[in-house]
Amino acid sequence: MSAMQTRGVLIRGGAVVTVDPAIGTLPRGDVRIIDGMIESVGTELEAGDLDIIDASGMIVMPGLIDTHYHMWSTIGRSFIADGGYGYYPAKLATAHLYEPDDFYVSVLLGLAELANNGVTTVHNWSHNSRSAAHTDAELRAHSEIPLRARYSLGHCEGLPADAINAYDDLSRVQDQWFADGAPLHGLVHLALNLRGMTQSVPGVFHTEMERALARKLAVSIHATQSLPNLDDAVDYERRGYLGPDFLFCHFIGASQADREALARTRTPLTFATWSEMRLTETGDPRAAFMLMRAAGVPISLSSDATSISAPNMFEQMRATWNMAVPWRDTATDGMPPLGFLETIEMATIRGAEALGLGHVTGSLTPGKKADVILIDGNDVNIAPVTHIETAIIQCATPANVDTVIVGGRILKRDKRLVGIDTTRLVSAAKTSAMRIRSAAGGRLAPSSCGCC
Repeated sequence: MSAMQTRGVLIRGGAVVTVDPAIGTLPRGDVRIIDGMIESVGTELEAGDLDIIDASGMIVMPGLIDTHYHMWSTIGRSFIADGGYGYYPAKLATAHLYEPDDFYVSVLLGLAELANNGVTTVHNWSHNSRSAAHTDAELRAHSEIPLRARYSLGHCEGLPADAINAYDDLSRVQDQWFADGAPLHGLVHLALNLRGMTQSVPGVFHTEMERALARKLAVSIHATQSLPNLDDAVDYERRGYLGPDFLFCHFIGASQADREALARTRTPLTFATWSEMRLTETGDPRAAFMLMRAAGVPISLSSDATSISAPNMFEQMRATWNMAVPWRDTATDGMPPLGFLETIEMATIRGAEALGLGHVTGSLTPGKKADVILIDGNDVNIAPVTHIETAIIQCATPANVDTVIVGGRILKRDKRLVGIDTTRLVSAAKTSAMRIRSAAGGRLAPSSCGCC
């Protein structure tokens, strides 16, 4: 599989949402791309010998960024059924049944869907790292569909809470996949995800964290979502854990002291809006979001897992904007509601910053990588476009994504993926999913669908 590589293009005549405060939004503008980089943004730019993409009637904006996605389980997106079969039971019943080829197909399917949906950067949070072969299978998929990414190597699902994850394969993975000249160098970067206090005992978590700090790799953890508050961000700050290279997910159970510690240290939070609404049992996710935002915590958006919500960042933005309002006689009373541009920022530049890529992507800023999407404003569900940012949040869907460019490579054009055989990919995904389903047997609800 391959994307279309060009020396450069001029995207001409679109409504340009740069997410760069120095440039702002241009009702009609151009984006000039040279050798995979944004060379200039403005009006009436010279095309020279560049290819021209006519963006008339289009919205041009930075590619969307999903900062928390468990891509190994993409093919299990519909394993859950009614009758009490939730996300966690389904994961427990199937996680050990995935073979390396299943991981490869699952991540490949996820990457294709992300590209189709206008997502140009993803955090592949691999929290079922079963073997070296499984890891290699995921990374091989990343090498074939070139989205920008962070790959966070983690534990094997079911690892006892009192067992330390030694990351025995880490050095090999670094050398084989991420070193200078390796297949993913410059496009995907390596990080670690730890089980945190939700899946490991305190002594194990602190030991793993100290080892991660010694390796100087960014760290991500799941915080409290459906358990009583187990995390103490003030203690983590004292221990030197917090900062831009420490990414929290969920953290619905955070106290005000926790929120202030995250804000002080510029520790980012990824908020998986649909997941927080569905799985949170210890507090109101809407209040948690508003209080984090009011404290000044850097927030980005994410999809979590396909069996909870699709990696559809337009939907995540829309749900978050509709959720993030104050209510009378609560701790949110008097807070400003979330605005359209701020919501877009959470799905673009804030996501880039959360992944340590704020200098690389997340805005249409000259000197950054050309990660750009075009949204067709002529489609029946979005036209007429009057307020540009409003149209993105309130109307746009993946079906409106006309063009996707990552580092100058065209992955989608004229609403069709480029160089990706989706028929073959879907067939392989069906085969893997049905094998896993069959092996799980009675641990999953019986299927009522014969389409696979």
